[in-house]
Amino acid sequence: MSTVHIILLCALVTYGSRAGGYLVMSYFGQVHHRVMAGLNAVPIAVLSALVAPQIVTGHWTDAAAIGLVCLMSLRLPLLPSVLLGVLSLVTMRSVLGL
Repeated sequence: MSTVHIILLCALVTYGSRAGGYLVMSYFGQVHHRVMAGLNAVPIAVLSALVAPQIVTGHWTDAAAIGLVCLMSLRLPLLPSVLLGVLSLVTMRSVLGL
């Protein structure tokens, strides 16, 4: 299976899970505010699970960039925070020659 097929399959699974979740939630009608708060926390939990190993086993510049993204996300939306974090990681790696 090629990389393109894997990417397309992942996109299909992601779309299916999002559409399925929407359909299931629309079946129940109004959801409790605690359920909504839990659902809103899922993307952050997934991102944390993805970057946590890099903080522990990666280079210190990776941990610094992730920490910077965490601080920026307190004031900025997620996408600009991540973009600025990637830019800071690239800058640190190029300046330090890593």
